[in-house]
Amino acid sequence: MENTLQNNKEINPWLTTIAVMIAAFMFVLDGTIANVALPQMAGSFSSSNDEATWILTSYLIASGIVVPSVDWFSKLLGRKQFFIGCILIFTIASLFCGMSTSLDMMILSRVLQGIGGGALLPVSQAILLEAFPLEKRALAMSIFGFGVVVAPVIGPILGGWLTDNWSWNWIFFINIPFGILAAVTSKLWIYDPPYAMKQKNPKIDFIGFTFLIVWLVTFQVFLDKGNNADWFGSEWICWTFGVSMVTMVLFIYSQITQKESIIDLSVFKDKSFVLGTLILVIANMVLYASTTIMPLFLQNLIGYNAFWSGYSLMPRGFGSVLAIFIYSISNRMVDFRIFTAIGLLGLGISGLMFGFLNLEMSMISIIIPNFLFGFSVGLTITVLTTVSMETISNAKMTNASGVQNLIKNLGAAIGTSLVATMVSRYSQAFQHNLVEFLNPQNTVYAEKLSSLTSYFCQFDVYAVAYQKAQGMLYNELVQQATLCAYMETFRVWGIISFVCLPLLLLYRNRKKAKKQTTD
Repeated sequence: MENTLQNNKEINPWLTTIAVMIAAFMFVLDGTIANVALPQMAGSFSSSNDEATWILTSYLIASGIVVPSVDWFSKLLGRKQFFIGCILIFTIASLFCGMSTSLDMMILSRVLQGIGGGALLPVSQAILLEAFPLEKRALAMSIFGFGVVVAPVIGPILGGWLTDNWSWNWIFFINIPFGILAAVTSKLWIYDPPYAMKQKNPKIDFIGFTFLIVWLVTFQVFLDKGNNADWFGSEWICWTFGVSMVTMVLFIYSQITQKESIIDLSVFKDKSFVLGTLILVIANMVLYASTTIMPLFLQNLIGYNAFWSGYSLMPRGFGSVLAIFIYSISNRMVDFRIFTAIGLLGLGISGLMFGFLNLEMSMISIIIPNFLFGFSVGLTITVLTTVSMETISNAKMTNASGVQNLIKNLGAAIGTSLVATMVSRYSQAFQHNLVEFLNPQNTVYAEKLSSLTSYFCQFDVYAVAYQKAQGMLYNELVQQATLCAYMETFRVWGIISFVCLPLLLLYRNRKKAKKQTTD
């Protein structure tokens, strides 16, 4: 046994990195690859765009349910075997997603996919951090950040190309060869340290786990259905939200009082972990909110197809790669708070730049803010993932990573749902404000109405031509109101990024903190 463990320890950490990054990249990619194909999937299933967003959020919430139980399953099965099992479940679920013939079948398949994939990110993060010594963890997290940040950017591009050239089904079928590759490389190049090996009769808090499931499921229903049901104007939405909040409190209470809890909340005593996770949640909300509405904005208003709407996000990938490269070579020379501040400022500025686009914009108007957005997200997530885990021991790494990813998943789900609501509500508000300009007393409107009526009179009688002219002008108003809604939404999320900046003041200087710890 000792010889086997010794041989396992001799595995090159870069081979371990390849194995875990294939799995992590595949999971994160599927969080956004379906975004650009939502209109096509909604058409295939005869559902609305709002109903189709369940395809995105069901995946996020299912993975969030699994994340807290990662530590327990690792003890029950051994972390390596659990990791490989999750890869196989994810791969099989991807096959079911591609074969789906109805929205219900797709949602169930995505839930299964989320259950299989939920553990991939926290376990990958924990394995990668353990594979490298402390002085090289920044490099390890740079690589991890590359996968986590670039995958959501590549997702829409790849999804758009597959949707336009093949069909939306292939955005799921493509996971199958990569899933097999991830399982094989994990079997060969990952080992379990003693504290991550299979343990006898590990106990689990079934009561707490039940509270967790009810909390997350009801919260997701609240987020997804709230807008259509008029939020708290609907009695059943109020009840759903109430049940969600009560079970959340009960879950937290059970984790504090139970000896064998699902998650170890003692990680929240670590100030660096708490601050880093809080900012990461907000960054995740901004990332997923922007990635959700940008393809819709480009397809519905600018007229791009699925591929070009995804392709327009490519500068984000280049920006992320540049940010990760800069951080990996200079993290020891520059205070991490400066890096994080630059990232948050860049997120806010890019949001404001998106907020001043118009329907006559050129491609360069999209490229520049997208590049800045990618650079900022890459810098923020890479830095804070490293710093937040810096003071966590290896034995608690899997638990801490699971807790952090649960909260990040919640942030992503909230961002995805809120951004759809914001666009819908802002669109209604702007339309209400603009409709007063469709008044015969408005000379501009009267001139355009007269001109269009004269044009349509060439093909129809006056009454029909007049109605067509009114309809055309009203459609232009709706388009302008929708544009204003998207712009306002971008600006709001940009401002949210600025709000995080004061949190950096709560961090202690890293060098001073280390010196005090040493003393």
